Amino acid sequence: MSLNVKPIGDRIVVEAAPAETKTASGIYIPETAQEKPQHGLVVAVGPGRYAEATGNLVPLSVNVGDKVLYGKFSGQDVTIEGKDYLIMRESDIYIVL
Repeated sequence: MSLNVKPIGDRIVVEAAPAETKTASGIYIPETAQEKPQHGLVVAVGPGRYAEATGNLVPLSVNVGDKVLYGKFSGQDVTIEGKDYLIMRESDIYIVL
């Protein structure tokens, strides 16, 4: 899973998990009613952010390959090399799974 992009600052590129197409009871969900997934896989991370007080670089707490949970309306949808990704800040991520 090699992605030829390098985010800047504290930005992260996430490949969103596919949307659920079937409920737990077996009912199929039409594409228009499917919810946007709120979890995905980190495919690229930036170097970090600079602390305001000291000016030192603070590395990000997530790494490539981490599964993360993020907010429903977080990130910017982009298409890179024919695949859909989300670009978001580290602060948009709630937990690492």
